[in-house]
Amino acid sequence: MERKNNFGKFLLLWVGELISSVGGGLTSFGLGVYIFKQTGSAASMAVVTLLGFLPTLLLSVPAGTLADRYDRRLLMMLGDGCSALGVIYILFCMIKGEASLPQICVGVFVSACFSALLEPSFRATITDLLTKEEFSRASGLVSLAGSARYLLSPVIAGVLLSVSDVKLLLIIDICTFFLTVISTAVVRSGIGAKEIEKKEPFLQSMKEGWNILCAKKGVITLVLISAVITLFMGVFQILAEPLVLSFADATILGVAETICASGMLVSGLLLGIKGLKGNYVKTLGLALVFAGIAMLGFGLLENIFVICIFGFLFFAALPFANNCLDYLVRTNIPDDAQGRVWGLIGFISQFGYIFAYGLSGAVADILGKVTGRGVGRGAAIVIMIAGICLSLSALSVLVSRDVRELERGE
Repeated sequence: MERKNNFGKFLLLWVGELISSVGGGLTSFGLGVYIFKQTGSAASMAVVTLLGFLPTLLLSVPAGTLADRYDRRLLMMLGDGCSALGVIYILFCMIKGEASLPQICVGVFVSACFSALLEPSFRATITDLLTKEEFSRASGLVSLAGSARYLLSPVIAGVLLSVSDVKLLLIIDICTFFLTVISTAVVRSGIGAKEIEKKEPFLQSMKEGWNILCAKKGVITLVLISAVITLFMGVFQILAEPLVLSFADATILGVAETICASGMLVSGLLLGIKGLKGNYVKTLGLALVFAGIAMLGFGLLENIFVICIFGFLFFAALPFANNCLDYLVRTNIPDDAQGRVWGLIGFISQFGYIFAYGLSGAVADILGKVTGRGVGRGAAIVIMIAGICLSLSALSVLVSRDVRELERGE
């Protein structure tokens, strides 16, 4: 496939994912505030996040295999379009009265099951469209699109919640699903479906994806290190909102999240314009160490200004880490195995989130009761401990010879 003139098509696809990210962020923010007001518990918020994430993790491997066997753009359209069903269900429950925690969990779970089709196909499509020289720029823009749910969605949701309620956020999110499907359909019509010469048995295809992943020790080492790192970063993702909501309202939370996420905007724009030219391993390790230090500062004081400063620094480090991880792995995987291998990578590297989502909320609630200072300070203590552990874990990236060989083997 000729790729050199496809950056415009990638940008159209990227715009669709950007819109979807904003819509998903509105729903995530609105449901988080809704649940915290109902329960006052970080654990309840964590349960919903866990159920929203679990299908993505468990289905990432078969979804990756499907991405190598069938039309990747069609899978993206099905994933985006059908994931609206879960949000529609939650909206229906709210229109009838109040949506209970179990009902919200069901809707989030259904939506996540269909969304699981999206990620491996989207990453593999980038490889279909672009040249190797364009990967770094594309990775920066993808990180920027992902940051939109933290940068734009919170402040928009905070303002809308001050004049309406969470149902309006859900309606907007549902509309964005259809816009995303349209943009993907346009790209699909422009490049067509990739011909698959032969279709191996499904399980055999997954097994070969695993063999390819393990072919280079540096790749599997990097993925395993990432699994440990996601454990500590997942703690931050879960507990940042209950920390702020313990002493502020939804509007302040929305503004604070936007300020914090603007760090990702600055880094994402820089990488999208220039990209990185080398030193991927060193940059990856230092970015993660820096992110851990920022987490430590984030939980120090119950002060919104301090929280915004350290939150900004935390998010500023993430695009550099994501860019380096993406490049080191992508350039060491054959093009025809991108879908199934990215599915496996997603399954392994994000497994740490399961433990973070399953335990961090409950631990924060317990610490809040034990210290007598409430769930907010309990969340702060857990975040600070996780930040220290993240920085220490990131040092393993810098000292791993197998990981360094990935960069030398470009």
